[in-house]
Formats: sequence, structure tokens, C-alpha cells
Amino acid sequence: MRVRYGYSIALLFCMGMVSCEENAKTAAPAASANGLDTVPVFLLTKKKIAKKTELPAELLPYEQADLSARVQGYIREIKVDIGDRVHKGQVLAVVDAPEVNTQSSEYEASLQAAKAKYNASADHYQRLARASQAKTPGIVAPVDLERSRQQLLADSASLNAAQKLAQSYKEISGYLLLKAPFDGIVTSRKADPGNLAGAGNTILTIQNNHTLRLRVAVPESFISSGAAADTVHFKTDAFPEKIFTALLTRKSGTIDPATRTELWEYDYNNKGGELKAGTFAYVQLVIGRTGPSFVVPFAAVATTQEKRFVIRVTGGKAEWIDVRKGITLDNGTEIFGNLLEGDTLVANATDERKPGSGGYWKLK
Repeated sequence: MRVRYGYSIALLFCMGMVSCEENAKTAAPAASANGLDTVPVFLLTKKKIAKKTELPAELLPYEQADLSARVQGYIREIKVDIGDRVHKGQVLAVVDAPEVNTQSSEYEASLQAAKAKYNASADHYQRLARASQAKTPGIVAPVDLERSRQQLLADSASLNAAQKLAQSYKEISGYLLLKAPFDGIVTSRKADPGNLAGAGNTILTIQNNHTLRLRVAVPESFISSGAAADTVHFKTDAFPEKIFTALLTRKSGTIDPATRTELWEYDYNNKGGELKAGTFAYVQLVIGRTGPSFVVPFAAVATTQEKRFVIRVTGGKAEWIDVRKGITLDNGTEIFGNLLEGDTLVANATDERKPGSGGYWKLK
């Protein structure tokens, strides 16, 4: 019995060894194939980009003017208050400056005196000129005629100067009346009758709110993305459920180096006065490209302190390709670089996978 028991154990041991050797031979090809890391990859393709994005904006008055007196004086009367609608040329306030009116009267009197002196010189010269043309020689000496002509020219220059001076003070007297420069609404009143008025002291602020400027700062990456449609839709906090439409009218034509944005302005017809200047708004822009672009998953782009890159598989080896990001989509990002459609890219790029390294590239 002991001999048979020992023989059974030896037989079982030998069978186990044969089984292990066969399993090892079967697993050898698989181990050889999977000796490298399994790395998911995908084929690069182009596709059309279309995305809606929301940008902050603000509504500004189409025109705004801060009115102040151009000559120093005291406010005699203010005829309007905040919220009043005014029309172009309407008198809004009157400034009292007696010295201006006095000087204007003085220069008007000087003008009349210069005019009288000129008329007398002109009459004297004309008389001498007619006499010098008479048949009797020697009646008028040539020197007297020339002296009279020179006096006429001097009096003419004095008259012209007096006219200019009187006109200028007449215009200065007109500065005592503050008039509306355009149709609009009074949004600010900072003075009352009796207050001292002078240059730099704002008395009234007028805004033209019939048309509002919708101003939005568009990021640099969106400027050439086809977002410049003729119209744009926007919302406001005052009317969260209502969508308004504005018309694109102008662009700043330059990039602000501080914000890397370009200012775009849209005009909104606000004749009903529903929206107010200064309102914060949310603009909805539809962004796209004129042609298809490369779009990859977010994980396919690796970023270090020195560069941003994707990993391309070339000849079974990893290769770093520098890229720039474009429009960010919900499921990926647009990239630009030395890439071709059909290139094989690593799905999860990392700087730990060095250029020239190999792998078991598995197409997703």
C-alpha cells in the first residue's frame, strides 16, 4: 500500500509539471504581445464647428452730453429736471453773467464808432479821387490822395477787427443759455439756481436713449470665427424671459492688450424706452468656422510649463507635436498645428510618454 501511495503522488506531481509547461507555452505569445503598455489612440479627423456662447455686455446711450457753462457766472434759472424729455435746441438753463453782457454792449458801441469812421474816410477819399480826375490840374496833390487812401485802408481794417470782436462777444453771450444738443432725456441735475457755474462744473446730463449701444468685448479667438452676424440676440436681468435683437454696426478694429478682446457695438432700437442705459446684458453669439477644423478630446492635449502638445504615433513611436488651442466645445477643443487628417494621436497625452517611446497602440 505504501508503494502504491508514493507512486500516485509522484504521478500527480509529474502531471502538474507537464500542465504548467503547456500553460507557459500558451501564455508566451500573449506576454510577448502585451510586454509594452496598452495605449488608446484615435484617428484625427476634421469636422464643422458650431457653438453658441454667451458673453457679458452693457447697454450704453447712443449719445451723452454733460452740460456746463462756458463762462463763469451764477445760475439764474434751470427749466428742466431729471426724467424730462428735451428737444434739440431747447433752452435748459440760464446763466447770469452781467459783465459779459456789459462787454458785449461796449464792443457793439466800438463797432458803430469804427463803422462811422470808415464811412467818413471812404467819403473823403472818394471826393479827392473825383477831384483829381478833373481837367483842371493841381487841384488835388497826389500826396494828399495817397494819404487819404491809406487812411481809408486803416479805417477798413479797424472796422473789420471791431466786427470780429463784437461777433465773438455776441457768441459768448449766447453761452449763457444752455441748450439741448440733441433729443433726449435729462438723467442728471447737479446744480440749482444761485449756484456758481463755470467751466468743468456739470449742470445737467443729457442722454439719447432712443437708440442704445450694445457693447460687448469679444475674445481674440472668436474674432475670425464667423461670429460677426448682422444681428445678435441678448437678454437682461430686468426681462429674464424676453429675448431682444440688436444690429451689428461697428467694431473697434483693435485688440485691447489688457483683456485680449475687441469691442463690438450693436444698435438696439429703444424708441419705446423699455430698456435703460447702463443695463447689464448677456449676448448670445453663434461661433463657427468657414471650413472644418481639427477637434480632439480634452485629454488628447498635454500642457507643460514650456509647451502645449499632442502625441502622434509615427512608425510605431511617439512624437510630440506643438499645437495651439482654438474654440473650446462641449466635447473637445479645436487645435492648430503641423497635423494631417488621418494622423494617429494618443487619446490621453502626458509628458511622461517621451518622444521615441513605443507602446501597444490600441485604436479606440
